[in-house]
Amino acid sequence: MDGMKVLVTGGGGFVGSYLIERLLGRGYAVRSLGRSPQPQLADMGVEVVCADLCDADGVLEACAGVDAVFHVAAKAGVWGSWESYYRPNVVGSRNIVEACLRQGVSRLVYTSTPSVVFNGEPIRGGDEGLPYGRNWLCHYAHSKAIAEEATLAANCDALKVCALRPHLIFGPGDPHLLPRVIGSAVSGRLKIVGEGTSCVDVSYVEDVADAHLAAFDALAEGRGAGRAYFISQGEPVELWPWLNGILEAMGHQPLTKKVSLPVAYAMASVAEAIWAVFRLKGEPPLTRFVAVELAKDHYFSIEGARRDLGYEPKVTMKEALEKTVKDLKERNL
Repeated sequence: MDGMKVLVTGGGGFVGSYLIERLLGRGYAVRSLGRSPQPQLADMGVEVVCADLCDADGVLEACAGVDAVFHVAAKAGVWGSWESYYRPNVVGSRNIVEACLRQGVSRLVYTSTPSVVFNGEPIRGGDEGLPYGRNWLCHYAHSKAIAEEATLAANCDALKVCALRPHLIFGPGDPHLLPRVIGSAVSGRLKIVGEGTSCVDVSYVEDVADAHLAAFDALAEGRGAGRAYFISQGEPVELWPWLNGILEAMGHQPLTKKVSLPVAYAMASVAEAIWAVFRLKGEPPLTRFVAVELAKDHYFSIEGARRDLGYEPKVTMKEALEKTVKDLKERNL
């Protein structure tokens, strides 16, 4: 595919940076869209465009002359106003779709999340037939569900669209998941919620990046268009033993103290109310969404991605954890 030019939104982020490395490795011309300059990307030969996702004109310009778009950027997290999530995640995604259609972009791969099917109940091996969530406890999940549905609805002959739902992404360079868990554990703020037996999916970042390329290739061959796919390592882990293994490998004490889900949920409700009333900065120490996610099973089938996209995790859990722990130690976390 000589002359292929692609745009990655959020190219300076965790998943985006791994994806860009792979795209450059294929010899593609790569453009990155972000709110701030990314000198490390420019040094790699990436064209960097600075614009906000909510700036329709800026997004339109960023999509000019590209063959495909990977829309990775989003506002993540579990706390903040509805508007702070709705604008970047919903309005921003609509701007991307509109720009793709106007600029003649032929393929769009959208990075979603399994949280779009959150309903407060355990999910064990669920597939893409699961309906969108309800009883939302988190603006991130709600806004991403709206955005995913609207983005997939734009699939047409001119613009082939696919959405990926990677779950709990970890690996070297992780700026969020494990650094926050380790910080909370070391400070004594984190406790095992529930019985400590919950099973969850996790996704190693290199395999997540490869999944995006698999979706990109599948769309070119007429597979996966208009559909969403769960992405993970394909082997659910017992959350708390998995986290404790990482903590012990880092030289920290494992988590042993427990709190029941009803108690954790009540505490989170109070914390959320205090943060909302007094408009405190940062996130509450615990939210209802996180309490539920920590206590209940949530893992999914990746058979759809295997069948339609040809996706297959390549990195073993042992290797993924070794690379991740090495990186965390090097960052003194």
